[in-house]
Amino acid sequence: MPFTHLPLGQPIPSSPHAVSCSLPTMRDVRGYEEKNPETMRALSSGYPRFVVHPFTRQLIAHFTATLPALAGRTLWLATSARMAHLLADHLGGPAAGVETFARDALHGVSHPASPALAARAKGFLQNLGGFLSSREAEDALVHLGLLAAPYAEKTFPGDATAEIRRVLRGALPTATDADLLLAPSGMNAIYAAFRASADLQAARGRTVWLQLGWLYLDTIAILKKFTAAPADYVYVRDPLDHEGIARIFEKHGARIAGVFAELPTNPLLQTPDLAALSALCRRHGAHLLVDPSVASVFNVDVLPHADAVVCSLTKYTASEGDLTAGLVALNPAGPDAAELRRRTAAALEPVYPRDLARLAAQIGETETVLKKIHANTARVAAFLASHPKVRDVFWALHPASRENYLRLARAPDATGGMITFTLRGPMEPFHDRLRLPKGPSFGMKTTLICPFMYLAHYDLVTTPAGIAELAASKLDPDLLRLCVGIEPVEEIIGALAEALG
Repeated sequence: MPFTHLPLGQPIPSSPHAVSCSLPTMRDVRGYEEKNPETMRALSSGYPRFVVHPFTRQLIAHFTATLPALAGRTLWLATSARMAHLLADHLGGPAAGVETFARDALHGVSHPASPALAARAKGFLQNLGGFLSSREAEDALVHLGLLAAPYAEKTFPGDATAEIRRVLRGALPTATDADLLLAPSGMNAIYAAFRASADLQAARGRTVWLQLGWLYLDTIAILKKFTAAPADYVYVRDPLDHEGIARIFEKHGARIAGVFAELPTNPLLQTPDLAALSALCRRHGAHLLVDPSVASVFNVDVLPHADAVVCSLTKYTASEGDLTAGLVALNPAGPDAAELRRRTAAALEPVYPRDLARLAAQIGETETVLKKIHANTARVAAFLASHPKVRDVFWALHPASRENYLRLARAPDATGGMITFTLRGPMEPFHDRLRLPKGPSFGMKTTLICPFMYLAHYDLVTTPAGIAELAASKLDPDLLRLCVGIEPVEEIIGALAEALG
């Protein structure tokens, strides 16, 4: 059979820098979320913003074992000295100390062993994309003599940043190199652009932020954590309700700093009327931040409508699935372009050079990979929509916002690879029977499926109040997120048909 069940914890792809790992059964998913020791022992790695990488863990173990000042303390390694200081400030008090390992130019924060402090530290680094790069940790281990050599992989031999920007300019032709700012992850790009915009607007007395629809969990966390007051975070449940959004602007327009929209949203793949939303923001002096990660910036032309486009380059451009990276693209025609560019560039974390070299080696394949994904996605969506055991199917061309999407799409079939769907029967038997690779992330050459709400919002799917909150946003706890890859489409459909029975 073309697809086979992957064992628990197997990296996807087969690389020490893989961004996904196999969670083949719902028992494994629950074990991962509940940190069951048996499950966690099988997981050597996971999505890099959620699971501390084995190379980083090895480095931390070395420092805590060899440096007396760190004995008995918990250590976190960060992307930079600035991120370490941000984390120490977040943890507060004298208990958290910034640590510098001069020989290896590494920075981190240590604190007394405490589950509560550790949870706060991990959540902060996860939300902001502040964990040390796995390749930087690997190089430090080699330097210390703890690893023989870095993992052998294809990298770009020249100016990696220039090559990445050269390819990106094809998708963002109005942007100059100065407008294309790279980040170590999509979340760090989102955080930097949000802080740049929020700080600029706060000086004008504008502190209210609108979240359009249900967004990715860390984006929601950033909007909630870093708005000035709880009342300044406004969740608009229906991103397609333009009249309702307009009423909010009429009532609070002078206080609205900005709007954050995914295009399409993750996971319901709803596309708001971006041109109308842009006009509304311009008229009221609000910034518009748009994240097209679900579809790819190569598929949708959104920069002319936005002040900033923020996205994950982990998706589609790093299609092998072995690195994280992000992008902030500033609209040079935006009214605050120069100031946003300056502030965003200052807020971004550095990207480790080996990650840039690896991304530059892959990014040139993006359009070829997307062409294959698009052909497969349309056929898989049609199969699911016609199957009697499938209830709802959401993708970029879902009828509810198809026209909004097509007005932005660079081609009628440029949909990206994400499909989410629900079943008429129980989800768990289907999930466990399915032979497709099962794990987090998307936008890879490899097809991936996961019980998305369990991985992203386990706290909500396991409580009555949480399920009610999801229901209010029309989210089924058993929603499955399928991200179509480039394998033969007959094999993808065959695996789905077999599991549906």
